[in-house]
Amino acid sequence: MIGIQIQDNESLDRALKRFKKKYERSGVLKEFKKRTFYTKPSVRKRMERIKAIRRAMRARMEESQM
Repeated sequence: MIGIQIQDNESLDRALKRFKKKYERSGVLKEFKKRTFYTKPSVRKRMERIKAIRRAMRARMEESQM
């Protein structure tokens, strides 16, 4: 369960902003979307391979720029 402590003299808007940031970083929404639909193991493996290729390409691009 995600929660925050509202500090003294803290506006509700600021507390809500902190909560949203914490919620986003925790990955709850990402996990929910992932579990909403069933993905076949073959599709999951293919997506993981594509992500790995993209990560490698991005790392190569960053190395070449330095």
